[in-house]
Amino acid sequence: MVTPLRGEPAPLGASPGPDGVNFSVWAGAAREVELLLYERVDDDAPRRVIALQPHRHRSYRYWHVFVPGLRAGQIYAWRARGGPSGGDGYGRDDEKVLLDPYGRAMVRPAGYSREAARRPGRNDAVACKSVVVDTRRYDWEGDAPLRRPYAQTVIYEMHVGGFTRHPSSGLAPQRRGTYAGVVDKIPYLRELGITAVELLPVFAFDEQDAPAGLTNYWGYAPMSFFVPHGGYSQCGGGPRVLDEFRDMVKALHRAGIEVILDVVYNHTAEGDERGPTFSWRGLDNDTYYILEGEGRHANYSGTGNTLAANQSVVRRMIIDSLHYWVREMHVDGFRFDLAAILARDEQGRPLARPPVLFDIETDPVLAGTKLIAEAWDAAGLYQVGHFPGESWKEWNGQFRDDVRAFVRGDSGLVRRMADRLMGSPDLYGARPREPAQSINFVTSHDGFTLNDLVSYNTKHNEANGEDNRDGTDHHLSWNCGAEGPSTDIEVERLRGRQIRNLLAINILSLGTPMLLMGDEARRTQHGNNNAYCQDNETSWFDWSLVQRHADIHRFVRGLIKLRGLRESVRDAHPLTLAELMSLAQVQLHGVQLARPDLAHDSHSLAITAASLSGDLRMHFALNAWWQPLAFQLPALPAEAVGGWRRVIDTSRPAPHDLVDPRHGEPVEGATHTVAERSVVVLFAAVRPTAAMAGPLSGI
Repeated sequence: MVTPLRGEPAPLGASPGPDGVNFSVWAGAAREVELLLYERVDDDAPRRVIALQPHRHRSYRYWHVFVPGLRAGQIYAWRARGGPSGGDGYGRDDEKVLLDPYGRAMVRPAGYSREAARRPGRNDAVACKSVVVDTRRYDWEGDAPLRRPYAQTVIYEMHVGGFTRHPSSGLAPQRRGTYAGVVDKIPYLRELGITAVELLPVFAFDEQDAPAGLTNYWGYAPMSFFVPHGGYSQCGGGPRVLDEFRDMVKALHRAGIEVILDVVYNHTAEGDERGPTFSWRGLDNDTYYILEGEGRHANYSGTGNTLAANQSVVRRMIIDSLHYWVREMHVDGFRFDLAAILARDEQGRPLARPPVLFDIETDPVLAGTKLIAEAWDAAGLYQVGHFPGESWKEWNGQFRDDVRAFVRGDSGLVRRMADRLMGSPDLYGARPREPAQSINFVTSHDGFTLNDLVSYNTKHNEANGEDNRDGTDHHLSWNCGAEGPSTDIEVERLRGRQIRNLLAINILSLGTPMLLMGDEARRTQHGNNNAYCQDNETSWFDWSLVQRHADIHRFVRGLIKLRGLRESVRDAHPLTLAELMSLAQVQLHGVQLARPDLAHDSHSLAITAASLSGDLRMHFALNAWWQPLAFQLPALPAEAVGGWRRVIDTSRPAPHDLVDPRHGEPVEGATHTVAERSVVVLFAAVRPTAAMAGPLSGI
């Protein structure tokens, strides 16, 4: 047996070379560290144990060793013993098999057990393990991140598994719910018109981190920050997963679609001090997590633990992970789950200039990468409108809430709705931000689907096994007169109109629009607004809905095309929000021109704007009142061609709800009546060469 060599502390993880593999890990709390080498993933003991010697295999708190003769494909893990937290009852177990925090591939035994990782004692046969992999062995064929401007971006938030797992997807069984399944559905994504997919977590996660008998579906339970989730691969795990993920990214890029990952750097699947030991807890519990005394875990994430993101070792791990996904996996951007947690120090206190956030923002490798913050956390830190840094875009939760409330008919919202339509200047206007600063959304994975938002007054989460206590009660929904599915024609007519209202406002407002998977086909979760543990038809995309609700699907495609035609923001115009508002000649109205009604009981608003090219005038009229209203129309310039034409009217049945602007019905007179609970959009060409003259095929 070849004698192990000293090895090097950098790079971290397992690095294969022509003569063997270098292993390096941070284990700051350990007195003894062992490298475990396995033949098979379900072996109950390692084939070889290499005990690292502190005087030879440790540099500061990095433990490292070079093992001659090893190759890519070797299954391995770590074991760490002793230290300030070892054996003290605060969540550390010296006998546990530990994943490499920098491992690039992972295998999961058929008998994997989260419970065994929580109980005292060894768990070799039922523990996940790392695999040595050479990430350089892949032909990208010239692929690179697309770097599409936000002004040209329409985001589609989707779940890799749920997108194609339903039998109605039409895919072969082995491709359903996989990265390959996403590739098969690229023509659908292109036809819809989206330009970026935002994938729910694809870092390897613990599917058993869920109530008994259920499965963690969403994936917000990371077991690694470097490994693609094996459950979305056709092979089920191991090094091949990397190629399947990269094949998906390459195919999406060829179709002009960016890949944004929903990343979870605020907590791990290890839970609180009573939870399992997978990796970080066993290597250095005190370094990786925010603790509150006597080993108790701070819980700003709402999931049991909180990573100490601004601790130097953890900061480096986060940056290294981001570098890996950009350099080696070619992703285009990241949406940071509960990003406000990254603004907390090692004691959990909010920081004015959080080191990890500014490390990310100023990193040259990440320059040009999309950075999107969910600017709040589960402990009440809410930073929408003032998230630290300059380049971060934000999920605009205020947009979601205000649009929902206005459309359902709540009072006191006209002033706020005007701001939401105009890119939220009340939130972002104080700093020189681009109009796309706000990520506008009405629905996301967390909460009701769009169909359910207009079909349920209350959540129905009984299937989650928590007596309907889980999930938010602040959903601002309205069932339009009947709870759940309805055969009442008038209820369904109103629901369809409300769906169109919400979609039109979301897609045509200034900002970067985001759609939830399946909303374009009225996907339902049957009132479940917290389907994190429903890996079944509750959450999966039922593809038969695309045909069943072809009218809504067509409406969404048309809205996205109109958004591009609008040409309100172009990459050639690097404008701030304030500059755009001036150049676009934005004017606010009520039912009377230039007199917006901001009274508490007002439910109407109109906006007029011009495209930056000057070719097009647009007039938006919103009536959330339960009676029709006559809106005065603004005069057009003398050079206008043909007057106002009605392009969108959400009160009209398909296909008259959205038409090609060339075929829009002329609007005569000084006023136009907008039906109750409706949105109307008028276009007018200012010159014969106007952009409006271009066809919108497929509408």
